Amino acid sequence: MNYLEFKEIRKKLKMKQADIAKSIGVGTRAVQYWEKGERKIPETTAYFVTNLLHEQEKKLNDGAAPVVFSDLKIMNVPLANQYAQAGYLHNFADEEYIESLPTIPFTDDVEHRGEYMCFEVKGDSMDNGSYESYLEGDIILCRNIRQDYWMSKLHYDKWDFVIVHKEKGILVKRIVNHDVERGVITLHSLNEYYDDMEIHLQDVAKLFNIISTRRKNNRR
Repeated sequence: MNYLEFKEIRKKLKMKQADIAKSIGVGTRAVQYWEKGERKIPETTAYFVTNLLHEQEKKLNDGAAPVVFSDLKIMNVPLANQYAQAGYLHNFADEEYIESLPTIPFTDDVEHRGEYMCFEVKGDSMDNGSYESYLEGDIILCRNIRQDYWMSKLHYDKWDFVIVHKEKGILVKRIVNHDVERGVITLHSLNEYYDDMEIHLQDVAKLFNIISTRRKNNRR
């Protein structure tokens, strides 16, 4: 989708830039970039707004008939941005709190089984200048790892992780060792200025695999 098509759809939806930004789960500035042609419109966003327009047109043309979407499914995932992470740390088990968070749409290129969360990256501990980096402001899509799986060796060679630590807060790290007998994991930062650290899983409230990364301004 190009910037002219996106803008035309927004006008047909009779939505302001701030309105459509809120429905997608991005900042108004991102929409402004898209409509100026300064940033590439993500494929997920293109599908989302197209289906939104189809839904509106269907309602106008066919009254109470059921809305027909394409085969593409949209999954709206709660987002704990930088400012909400302290609240998430204390309310992660509160269903009403999770429902109050903003959401970001993702397509069915992710599995719909399990519990998903999005987090906004804080700091530079996972930035070493390589393609593997997680930059401050990146949005990462994560899937919860059930606690009964913590008792066996984690698949840390395949994934990076978000660790919700009861005292240290929300950590984006790479796990380089899991001592199953002691229940201890070793966390590694890509940035060489940060030392590895060991934490006990009994001090962890939630553990997530990082599934994908959404970079807002295409900085690299």
